[in-house]
Amino acid sequence: MTIKLIFAIVAITLALVFYTIGVFSERHSGSLRIKHIVMFGLGLVFDTTGTTIMSAIAKNEVAASNFSLHQVTGMAAIILMAFHFLWAIYVLMKGTEKAKSRFHKFSLVVWLFWLIPYIVGMVIGIGV
Repeated sequence: MTIKLIFAIVAITLALVFYTIGVFSERHSGSLRIKHIVMFGLGLVFDTTGTTIMSAIAKNEVAASNFSLHQVTGMAAIILMAFHFLWAIYVLMKGTEKAKSRFHKFSLVVWLFWLIPYIVGMVIGIGV
């Protein structure tokens, strides 16, 4: 296992930790707060970092040009996380109290979608 791969695994795992804390602490508190947005942002940064490193590793190891389910869902997850992060900022700054208290439903959907490429990546990595 290379140092690049270790960094990528750590980054993606930190993304899972931060994003999970953000989603479930927001859900538990019942309303969107700045600390939740910070956690969403950290999750996005670490996911993007880990994905970028893993993409570089994959380009060096495999010369395949077609996209796999993992690549497509992974890119969709990052885009969805970025939208979620920006939407959270908007809701916190300009949203109604009702919007702030309902935001957690959207957060849970994004988190569940994010788990797809995370789990597929683990399965690919362990060779199941």
